[in-house]
Amino acid sequence: MSSATTFGFKKFIPTPPEKGSFPLDHEGICKTFMIKYMICVNENKNNNTACRQEAKDYLGCRMDNNLMTREEWPKLGFSDDGSKTN
Repeated sequence: MSSATTFGFKKFIPTPPEKGSFPLDHEGICKTFMIKYMICVNENKNNNTACRQEAKDYLGCRMDNNLMTREEWPKLGFSDDGSKTN
């Protein structure tokens, strides 16, 4: 017999993240883009704002190779021309 409560506590029912999960890049399809981004962040003392183009290239690779759901750039924090949206 299953119950929604155990010892007076409600059963925890996990909910998936809003965007869902996406597969890891096991084959390394986008590894070069990821490395370029990580090098940029390291060279800029962890200031990721200086590496927006590298981030966009990496996300573009993931979307192009079905490693994440295709989203519009503004929803990912980019304008269509690559600059930051407010």
